[in-house]
Amino acid sequence: MDATFWATVALVIFLAVIVYVKVPATISKSLDDRAEKISSELDDARKLREESQQLLAEFQRKRKEAEQEAAEILEAAKRDAASLVEEAHRKSEEYVARRTVMAEQKIAQAERDAVNEVRSAAVDLAVEAAEKVLGSKVDAGTRAELFSSSVDELKSRLN
Repeated sequence: MDATFWATVALVIFLAVIVYVKVPATISKSLDDRAEKISSELDDARKLREESQQLLAEFQRKRKEAEQEAAEILEAAKRDAASLVEEAHRKSEEYVARRTVMAEQKIAQAERDAVNEVRSAAVDLAVEAAEKVLGSKVDAGTRAELFSSSVDELKSRLN
């Protein structure tokens, strides 16, 4: 009986005690619990990943909707701006046309006034010349007769 024998016996006794105390079952149970815990954590991670993918998809959809809405708003603003520019252009053309008509009317009125003024001056000059000529050639009786005939003629023209 040497030392190797006793070492072998001690090893067999040690292994028997370990089996008797159920160390392999405890280790197995501990490993199974740990495997179950890891599996549970993996399931939770999978669920979180799915939820995050759903949230990502929802946010991408909302972003696309917001971009589309922004594009629609921009397009509407462009249409409004174009219509405002067109309306302003139309109104300015109308204003210029009105101002042109008013200017033409003022010019025509000024021409009429100038013609009337020239006529009036010519008539005044002719009357003055006629007075001088008639004053030197016509006597008082003829003057009264010419005056009354002129007044009668004037009355007939005014009525």
